[in-house]
Amino acid sequence: MAEPLQDLGKKDAAEKGGKKPTTPLSCFSGSFLAGTLGILCYRMMVAIATTFAAKPVVSDNPLVLNISVAVRTLVVGIVALGAGVFGLTAVGLFLLGVQLIIKKLTEQDATV
Repeated sequence: MAEPLQDLGKKDAAEKGGKKPTTPLSCFSGSFLAGTLGILCYRMMVAIATTFAAKPVVSDNPLVLNISVAVRTLVVGIVALGAGVFGLTAVGLFLLGVQLIIKKLTEQDATV
């Protein structure tokens, strides 16, 4: 039963005609987009943390305070994680673009 599913995947890949080559332009544009999203996530994280700091939870119940602190920490942490992922992706794509440019330059020098 698994064999027909494997054949289906091979047919789909053959119909697509293969992958497009990675270009420095696509790397740099992707890096710019990821960096922009990372900066926006970072700014949103700072705004959320500032809002949470400006509006403390007022309650006598320790359970309410503990849950609110946990939720606030999770919200800021998830947004910070998104900013970090986008930031590292931007750096990685930028370095891949640089690597592709260096590879093209060294190949041209070898052929001359």
